[in-house]
Amino acid sequence: QVQLVESGGGLVQAGGSLQLSCAASGSMVSYRTKGWYRQAQGKQRELVARITGGGSTNYADSVKGRFTISRDNAKNTVYLQMNSLKPEDTAVYYCAAELPMRTYWGQGTQVTVSS
Repeated sequence: QVQLVESGGGLVQAGGSLQLSCAASGSMVSYRTKGWYRQAQGKQRELVARITGGGSTNYADSVKGRFTISRDNAKNTVYLQMNSLKPEDTAVYYCAAELPMRTYWGQGTQVTVSS
């Protein structure tokens, strides 16, 4: 059974920073591709950033240069450092782990950026 637990969300002013963490537990999840997604109210869930087991990354155009995804395989944790936050970054952020049979999701953490 795979479990993903996000933390680090909150309220921040525009231009500020937050770091999200996602702690994963369960078998065969350590070196899998993981990602951060977000869903703003009334919108579809979208990819924010992904990182493979080998450390290759890709980002949504809207966050390139501002957000950084990283992972610590020894701790089974993936991070999302978010800088220069904008009000349009306000959303529920979800962690995901991609395993061969399915993708697992965390419960989400709210990020609110005030103008």
